[in-house]
Amino acid sequence: MPELPEVETVMRAMRARLLEHAIRRAEVRRADLRWKLPTGLAARLTGARVTGFRRRGKYILMRLEGGDSVLVHLGMSGRVVLAPPGRNDPEAGHEHLVMETDDGWRLGLIDPRRFGMVDLVPTAEEDRHRLLAELGPEPLGPDFTPERLSAALKGKRTSVKAALMDQGVVAGLGNIYVSEALFRAGINPRRLASTVPGERAARLVPAIKATLNEAIEAGGSSLRDYVQPDGALGYFQHAWNVYGREGEPCPRCPGSPGCRFIRRIVQGGRSTFYCPRIQR
Repeated sequence: MPELPEVETVMRAMRARLLEHAIRRAEVRRADLRWKLPTGLAARLTGARVTGFRRRGKYILMRLEGGDSVLVHLGMSGRVVLAPPGRNDPEAGHEHLVMETDDGWRLGLIDPRRFGMVDLVPTAEEDRHRLLAELGPEPLGPDFTPERLSAALKGKRTSVKAALMDQGVVAGLGNIYVSEALFRAGINPRRLASTVPGERAARLVPAIKATLNEAIEAGGSSLRDYVQPDGALGYFQHAWNVYGREGEPCPRCPGSPGCRFIRRIVQGGRSTFYCPRIQR
């Protein structure tokens, strides 16, 4: 599933191409994805001018003139394709929403597994939408501080890995970037979350921010279905320190006494990768 860096990359590409343009034509090709699509969605989009964009966690909000926002989640396999005038090469049978702008560009929402979603919400009520209301702070925002994280983890009897993937603790984190951030912070993913507040949280917050910012600069990580809206691959997978590197030497301690290989464990049905020497 695309995580925060991939969603941010998609949102920025949409903003660069669609902002301040009118949607000349919109077509909805099926009535539902994960849930039923809003009634009259194509009619509301047609003729509307795009006035802004926002990402909240793993969700994209495209704001329209007139006070509505289109809420998009890519799900497991969803992706956005942006094509210039004259180019039309979507995956047959899997393009469910199409928009064409006043300058001829085309946006297609492709979702083979149909685990994504699209909804309409009044812009003034975005944060009260049922999918956004309980989200935690944005990890790249000023409100995500060691003190805020410490308060959220206090008393939690789950692993720190599971706690960080709880969208109510912090919004947008997923399996890849939690593994990478815990490695940077030197924290064992099995550590009890309630033991992280304080000095460990002070290391973990900047590690999360740095990991996400570097991944965004690289266009995200291309794993299975994800590509950028122009079809380019993300490149952050080439910078992974631990994720997917089971059995390889730890990049922070090669050749040093007691050097360990990267291990893989399963937590909550998901693979976690870590160095048992570096991460305590």
